[in-house]
Amino acid sequence: MKKVKSCLIAFCLLAGVMGQAQIHSAKITFERKTNLYKKFKDQGTQRWIKEEDRIKIEYFELLVNDSMALFKPQESELRETYAWATAKNTVLQDANSQSRYMIKTIWGEELHLTDSLFKREWKITESSRKIAGYSCRKAFWQANDSVRIYAWFSYDIVPSFGPESFNGLPGTILGLATEDGGVVYFAKTVQVVKTEPAQFVLPKKKKVYTVTELKTMLTKQYGTEKWFPQMINSQFGIW
Repeated sequence: MKKVKSCLIAFCLLAGVMGQAQIHSAKITFERKTNLYKKFKDQGTQRWIKEEDRIKIEYFELLVNDSMALFKPQESELRETYAWATAKNTVLQDANSQSRYMIKTIWGEELHLTDSLFKREWKITESSRKIAGYSCRKAFWQANDSVRIYAWFSYDIVPSFGPESFNGLPGTILGLATEDGGVVYFAKTVQVVKTEPAQFVLPKKKKVYTVTELKTMLTKQYGTEKWFPQMINSQFGIW
């Protein structure tokens, strides 16, 4: 009987330690690498990009708690090369209202959008790796017939969010990549911080589109262009 009691006490203590170790609020810094030769596969565009500049590196911050996530570009005073080649989205996700608010720059114009949280069907694998010092499990999402997204999430960081508009896994996503390695996000640092409601407030424009409204407008204007399906899917179907 004493042995059973001792085992129960040890189990409760271990469970308490594990519970305390889980993180419910954090600030995560991400590095994004974009292979511009893979993004722009036509030779005409590639001629504008030097070989030494084909990998574009950018930094973002993700602030999370159990119900909110704010993903935004990290501010920098350094001059950016090929600024036009990649998108720097700001995304606020709210699990309580099941909504997201996005600030996207499309063709040089800053657009504000609102939509419901993006729903994805994830498949969790047995593969694992460490990212920023945290053990992560690998999952994947089949975005369409040609695009598969891999994600590495940590059970130790509880909020079910990640870079861009990603969510829906049992832990925070610390790594994200397209199957061909064209776009890769990896967490560089994880800081355990206490978040405040004011940190999740974004400046809003008078004109706020729904995603459906903006897609309809863009389709009317550019729907017959050859490049349009790829652009619209990249902007709204994946990220």
